[in-house]
Amino acid sequence: MTIPTPATSPLRQRMIEDMRMRKFGEKTQYHYVRAVRQFAKYLGRSPDSASVEELRNYQLYLVDHGTSPASLNASICGAEVLFGVTLDRPEAMAKMKPVHLPRKLPDILSPGRGKNGWIAAAGNLKHQTALALAYATGLRVNEVVHLKVSDIDSQRMTLRVEQGKGQKDRYALLSPVLLERLRVWWRVARAQGKMLDGGWLFPGMDPIQHLSTRQLNRAIHAAADEAGIDKRISMHSCAMPLPPTCWSRRSIFV
Repeated sequence: MTIPTPATSPLRQRMIEDMRMRKFGEKTQYHYVRAVRQFAKYLGRSPDSASVEELRNYQLYLVDHGTSPASLNASICGAEVLFGVTLDRPEAMAKMKPVHLPRKLPDILSPGRGKNGWIAAAGNLKHQTALALAYATGLRVNEVVHLKVSDIDSQRMTLRVEQGKGQKDRYALLSPVLLERLRVWWRVARAQGKMLDGGWLFPGMDPIQHLSTRQLNRAIHAAADEAGIDKRISMHSCAMPLPPTCWSRRSIFV
């Protein structure tokens, strides 16, 4: 992802550089820049001239207009980077306060409904295999699409996840059933010329590129519609939460 920067102002460019120095992810940079841009629009002038009271009033404005807690906190974090780091004015944030985020458990599909209904309803073998892998290991969408064939260790029955959540490497456990499903997908994809040596486990239309998170998310929702599942579905819906193991925070045997 690239941050859209038409006619980028020196202030915005400096803020982007400050975030890059701190190794902020591209999505985080994008959301923080957008948050500051929205504040500047509200203010009607460059945000570097904002007072403590104007920042406080902006948070009230967001609350009064029904901004979600997550979006509100993102706006505050963006302002903290601008004022606390780029402008070296941390005192300007004295009256802006993050709000508590309610923690909700995701809807979990029952094993029969999830595995047999939802996964089988996916449109093709690649999507079925990707969803089955998520169901079996608890991996996130971004982690699934970034897997390579070389990440599978059939001897140790493990799956290597590089730079997953929190930018950490970890391992997930493979079951014999999941390993056989992955082997079937590998044989089919190789026969069709869709998988390169040492390439992506789930390649996109161009095998050089991996399946995108957007494509996999679309497959998730399309499979739910086809299976007649009316609850809100995400990748987390297919993985049953289990106690931590020495390999992975969430693993399940199928």
